[in-house]
Amino acid sequence: TRSLTITSTDQSMFEKAQGEKVTLPCTFELSEEDEGPLDIEWVLIPADNQKREQIIIMYAVDRIYNHYYAAMTGRMQFTNLDPKSGDGSLDILNLKAADTGTYQCKVKKAPGVQSKKIQLTVLVKPARTKCSIEGSQEIGKDVTLKCVSQEGSPLLSYDWRRVSGTQNLPATSMLNKNTGELLLKNASREYSGTYNCVASNRVGTDECSVELNVTPPVNTAGIITGAIIGTVLGLSVLCSIIFCFCKKHREKKYEKEVHHDIREDVPPPKSRSSTARSYIGSNRSSLGSMSPSNMEGYTKTPYSQVPSEDFERAPAQTPAFAPSKVAAPNLSRMGAVPVMIPAQSKDGSIV
Repeated sequence: TRSLTITSTDQSMFEKAQGEKVTLPCTFELSEEDEGPLDIEWVLIPADNQKREQIIIMYAVDRIYNHYYAAMTGRMQFTNLDPKSGDGSLDILNLKAADTGTYQCKVKKAPGVQSKKIQLTVLVKPARTKCSIEGSQEIGKDVTLKCVSQEGSPLLSYDWRRVSGTQNLPATSMLNKNTGELLLKNASREYSGTYNCVASNRVGTDECSVELNVTPPVNTAGIITGAIIGTVLGLSVLCSIIFCFCKKHREKKYEKEVHHDIREDVPPPKSRSSTARSYIGSNRSSLGSMSPSNMEGYTKTPYSQVPSEDFERAPAQTPAFAPSKVAAPNLSRMGAVPVMIPAQSKDGSIV
């Protein structure tokens, strides 16, 4: 008995780059004996046998159902909008690395049932490839040029070529295509120039460049000598600053101690003249407050009680007091008592 058959059997493996589009073929032919409803299913078979198959899209009863697999929502569709015409192929847009897997197309129309498996591998193109130089770029030294792609599915292959000057790599160079390292042994000035690295895999390529400049050896002895001299000078300046700071600190400390000692000394005694004046002034104030009744007792007080040291002066410096010629006012009218003012005689005694 003749039943439906899948006619697209020419290709069962696909390799595509991430971001591209792929069409998984699934064409079929129906027979007159197939009278049941037509069902077309695309199933993702997981690599782990412990997991169940996942329906990603289905056509049944003249309707399309594409909400089963959320990871591909909006990125998959039937190639033919009317799959019952005999084309149940599947388009997957904007491929991702996670889309890699085994896909199975199942076509059912009772009593006929047929299926086909297709292996899809989504590869990532090399991207963000960086070139660098490792080692001293001096004449006679070994220099290594490195090339690494940050993205890219294996197997990645690296190839170096010289861009400037002669495009041939130096005779002493050693290339590792798997790691992307180019070793230049015993470098010379002729090795200088621009080098280009091409990273590639089965779905794409990416490039980067680096500039190599081989120079004569640096005078390390002069650099070391200069560094030593600079260090010594720096230490000398630092020691000078510390010495000046310590000296200034000691001077300030000494000034503070001297100032503190002066303030703590006993204040100097008052002059004798000021003592005598204060004594006489106090007696005068007390005389002014006395009444006639106690005036008599005060007049009997000897003036010898005045401190004699307050009036000890050299004879040449002792001023002569002239007798008071001021006429005594009428005390009875003024309501005051007479005050006796002491005078000093020529020989220095008080009268």
